[in-house]
Amino acid sequence: MEVYSAIGRRKSSVARVRLVPGSGKITVNKREVLDYFKRETLKMIIEQPFEITETVGKFDVIANINGGGLSGQAEALRLGISRALLTWNPELRPALKSAGFLTRDPREVERKKYGRPKARKRFQFSKR
Repeated sequence: MEVYSAIGRRKSSVARVRLVPGSGKITVNKREVLDYFKRETLKMIIEQPFEITETVGKFDVIANINGGGLSGQAEALRLGISRALLTWNPELRPALKSAGFLTRDPREVERKKYGRPKARKRFQFSKR
């Protein structure tokens, strides 16, 4: 039995993904996908790579995710699934690339600067 693994990252979330040929069951941190990601939209984000490559129901996904919030974790998982699908079949690359699922979103939270209330916010200006 082949196992295809990859890592996806987004914001401060890291998703370690293993694809195992199976029935399409998604397990995240030893829990069902809808038990972990309560929102239906997050489940849709996770399943996008399978829909584009027409591999729905061919693989079971076993993922370990830590860091960040639910939205960042879902997108990290999507990137991990996309990369794992590439190790299974490199011919899927054009479809995944055109959908933008192979690009790691580089946006990170900007650090807070000293002397400021937030990263960019200034204190109110007073002329007198």
